[in-house]
Amino acid sequence: MNIKDRIKSIKKSQYFKQANLHIHSNCSDGKLSFSELVEQGKKLNIKHMAISDHNTLSGWKNFEWQEYDFLIPAVEFDCFYKGTLLHILGYGIDPNNPEIEKICAKSEKETKYDIVRLFKSRHPKKAIDAIHSSGGIAVFAHPCCCWVLNLDKYTKELKDMGLDGIEVYYPYKRHRGIIKFHSRHNIKALADKYDLIITGGTDEHGSLIKQ
Repeated sequence: MNIKDRIKSIKKSQYFKQANLHIHSNCSDGKLSFSELVEQGKKLNIKHMAISDHNTLSGWKNFEWQEYDFLIPAVEFDCFYKGTLLHILGYGIDPNNPEIEKICAKSEKETKYDIVRLFKSRHPKKAIDAIHSSGGIAVFAHPCCCWVLNLDKYTKELKDMGLDGIEVYYPYKRHRGIIKFHSRHNIKALADKYDLIITGGTDEHGSLIKQ
């Protein structure tokens, strides 16, 4: 099954316990190692899991992920467009693809620190093209946090750049719950309007297993 069909097959009821497509390891700004998160995913019997570290594929390159059919190779790129920061997720990518490697972080600081990531951000078209070159699909992450007056028009412009999907099922916790400029109830309508694939995840930066 290709990555588009796989994600389309995930039901709303499966997010977030059986499907979590937005997780960070300590390869970027998460707390746990890549292997620790995979083991937790196994214990929780997650069916679809994507570790999407900021601007780096190092976790995927250093792990035998092909042995785990529940894993989906992923990345989250910091981008900047029309005066605002946005994040583009890439799913089903080839971690060894040279085109996507070109726009990955060149230092650890570019994966871990917000202020460095802001100044090293890339144009979304560049991220979308690189994701497509590596065989993946490009998804607009946590869109309610995007500081734009007209999210509909902004999403349409990203769609025109080749955007494939939008993150609809997202908890908007921690600082994301405070820095939120749009209602998440409108995101599903945008997905339908622009024929975008719907994805979701917790944006976990710590442990998947809560004490």
